[in-house]
Amino acid sequence: MRVTLWAIWLLAVGTTFGQKAPHNKILRSGPMLGYAEMREAVVWVQLTGQASLWARYKALDENTYRYTDTLLTRAESAYTAQLYFRALTAGTTYQYDLIADGKVLERPYPTTFTSAPNWAYRRDPPAFSMALGSCTYINEKEYDRPGEPYGGGYQIFESIAAAQPDAMLWLGDNIYLRPGDWWTRSGYLARYSHTRALPEMQKLLATCNHYAIWDDHDFGPNNSSGSWIHRNWALESFKLFWPNPSYGYDDLPGITTAFRYRGIDFFLMDNRFHRTEEHAQAPEHIWGRKQTDRLVDLLLQSNAPYKFVATGGQFLNSAQKYENHINYERERQYLIRRIEEENIEGVVFLSGDRHHSEVMHYPMPGGNDLYEFTISPLTSGPAQPEELNQWRVAGSLIEQRNYALLQVSGPYDARKVGIVFYNTEGEELYRYELPSSE
Repeated sequence: MRVTLWAIWLLAVGTTFGQKAPHNKILRSGPMLGYAEMREAVVWVQLTGQASLWARYKALDENTYRYTDTLLTRAESAYTAQLYFRALTAGTTYQYDLIADGKVLERPYPTTFTSAPNWAYRRDPPAFSMALGSCTYINEKEYDRPGEPYGGGYQIFESIAAAQPDAMLWLGDNIYLRPGDWWTRSGYLARYSHTRALPEMQKLLATCNHYAIWDDHDFGPNNSSGSWIHRNWALESFKLFWPNPSYGYDDLPGITTAFRYRGIDFFLMDNRFHRTEEHAQAPEHIWGRKQTDRLVDLLLQSNAPYKFVATGGQFLNSAQKYENHINYERERQYLIRRIEEENIEGVVFLSGDRHHSEVMHYPMPGGNDLYEFTISPLTSGPAQPEELNQWRVAGSLIEQRNYALLQVSGPYDARKVGIVFYNTEGEELYRYELPSSE
């Protein structure tokens, strides 16, 4: 009896001081790793209720833990939290534990991250791979339309995790708001929470950096524009569930941001918050002149050999259908003209939305040709495009659930980009290479 009581006491004391003990009922989803820069990283997590939450972390070769700030998860923020790991050393791998109410939240895979390497002026940038995808529909029978479920193939997230990408960029429609969600703030939070808790997604969330943009289904109703009455709920929910580097500008609210990853620049555009309706009585734009001019300025500032511009809908597609940017031709041509006038090289668009994937090549008079990679869908229903897209690369059309890996390699002055598309099971469907010499 004494041995049993002593063992119980030791277990209780050990748990109190942060030693590992099962405590996962309070963990709803995550952890999800956001950015990991040289000096700072962020990890997102969602609990099932109110708790004091923090993390301890240390480099793999260190013996002493450091600690994040302690946060109290609350119902009004759907019990989500973003923990910041500061005072990091560049190019260092850290191990961390999440601790809720004094108890470690165990996961069946390592919880680690590596801070960005300090390679500039020292050596060539490291090679990396980045997963790309859009259109994540997770079925919920009570709120779905009757009939055959629209979502499926959830094992695609396990396939992406098995490919071990360094990062993932989610290209919009990362959730699908339903009519039951549109009209309350609680509806937005419930839809995000339901999608993010998918079991097949959890390992992927923890094992690489994540960045995101949105499209109509994580903004409001289908094809919703900036006039949507609850766009502020959409923005607030996005900020709670996606720990992007920043969100918009002081004078330009929304999700616009940018980041550099291993020497390649990514510009994340907001194609919803400022979007106007397609009618003749108002100026027609998707991004708006202010956001478009900011993009041009950022492209001019960039010395990266590739400049990836991520936006929810297709930019180069020549078919004036659905929500393609060509429906707002004045804005589309304005950006193309500015890229030509400013002699901006290496611009590649990344998009989702269309429930099919394809590669586009748009020749430019001065030789700085434009490209676009569309990757869709991850788990929503695939579709056949009923249109003639004159810029589609022959043989690149994919009409099934898929994801892609963007692969960047080579020295700084001769970097190479390849993109490989995979099906739900991780089998290769199509590949395309784009050397910087083009």
